Amino acid sequence: MRRAPIPSCDTIVVLAPHTRAGATILAKNSDRAPYECQPLAQVPHRVHRKGATVQSQYLEIPQVAETAAVIGSRPFWLWGFEHGLNEYGVAIGNEAVLTRETIPATGLLGMDLVRLGLERSKTAREATEVVGALIERYGQGGSAQYDVDFRYCGSFIIADCTEAYVLESSARQWIARRVEDRACISNRFTIDTGILGSPDVESYARARGWCDGASFDFAAAYSSRNAGKVKSDPLHARGRLARSSELVARNGRRTLREMFAILRDHGARGEMPPGGDSSTRDDSPTLCMHGSISGTTASTVAELPAPDTDTIPVMWASLAAPCTSIAFPLFVGGTLPPVLAAGGEKPSSDSPWWRFRKIQDLVARAPERLAQISWKHFRPLEAAMLERCAEVSHQARKLDPAAREKLLSTFMAQNIVRILNAQSAAESELTRAAS
Repeated sequence: MRRAPIPSCDTIVVLAPHTRAGATILAKNSDRAPYECQPLAQVPHRVHRKGATVQSQYLEIPQVAETAAVIGSRPFWLWGFEHGLNEYGVAIGNEAVLTRETIPATGLLGMDLVRLGLERSKTAREATEVVGALIERYGQGGSAQYDVDFRYCGSFIIADCTEAYVLESSARQWIARRVEDRACISNRFTIDTGILGSPDVESYARARGWCDGASFDFAAAYSSRNAGKVKSDPLHARGRLARSSELVARNGRRTLREMFAILRDHGARGEMPPGGDSSTRDDSPTLCMHGSISGTTASTVAELPAPDTDTIPVMWASLAAPCTSIAFPLFVGGTLPPVLAAGGEKPSSDSPWWRFRKIQDLVARAPERLAQISWKHFRPLEAAMLERCAEVSHQARKLDPAAREKLLSTFMAQNIVRILNAQSAAESELTRAAS
């Protein structure tokens, strides 16, 4: 039997008072099977008829009367998102966590919950309550891997311009805490007690003998067990969580550039891609993952300004490993270039994701020498988009919806043309240099 990929995502949030631009920033690396294409998707604002239903990955559930416009990153075979942003400036990133409960074959996936939470909320608090209520009602279940039956539950950071929540879950139980200034999560439970949660989250655990002390600790009660003993770090998350916490806590207010660098981090190597498998190494934890059974397949950095400021929410996306790719801005209020949705199981030159995966594979032949080539083609363009994006965002805030849609759509389309041209040039040079 083929070994299941080790899920190893990392999500970070820094609230507005602790960022240079005064906007909340949520960042995430989506780590999945290394050749699992993860294109981008856009869902429009919709009004639904009474009695309508929606088909998630494994469950058909009642639809709500109205759903928000959303953009997100979607593993090609899944209905839901690994991370995304909605029209109201709510952003969500999710993680896999292992629980001591047996997960059924049918239920909601963490990716379903990300998309449903974004479609059904206008604030981070509302999204947290929506995701929690869905977990209670429908539970979690089904395989979250394409060709292996591998089941797990979800952990989330849910953010808007003013606040953020960490939500952790086990089957139909959940708990959430409010973020004070910044927070990092990985593939392990972190919450002892929270301010929100399922009504029987404590009594359920006590009835099963998972909590026998005077105080209740969610992480201790629900973490996975093996023959009655706590697994030390089943998804190799301890080191990465310590690394992301260290980087995000450094002095000064965080910027978008710094968050890009954190997602590209390779521990002591900085942003230099490793030559071998970094997906299961504990000696030098890396946030940008490379490996044979798990790797970073997409990334996001969402900037969430307050409605009364002069800019609008933006989701910076990166395809394949961020250290050899380029981050580019996307806006919910415009139309995403259709090419970003291309990509499936097999490599394709029509898919931006597969094209950047090819760059990653070329660099892997000699990272110390070849990474510089990809950076030469991508980093100046990324810097130019950062500068221009601020101008476009400022201008878009002043426009009516139709004019804003035209401006943002044109800006995104122009960027993708430049990005794919840069990718072609980088691929040609890397092919020559690697031969």
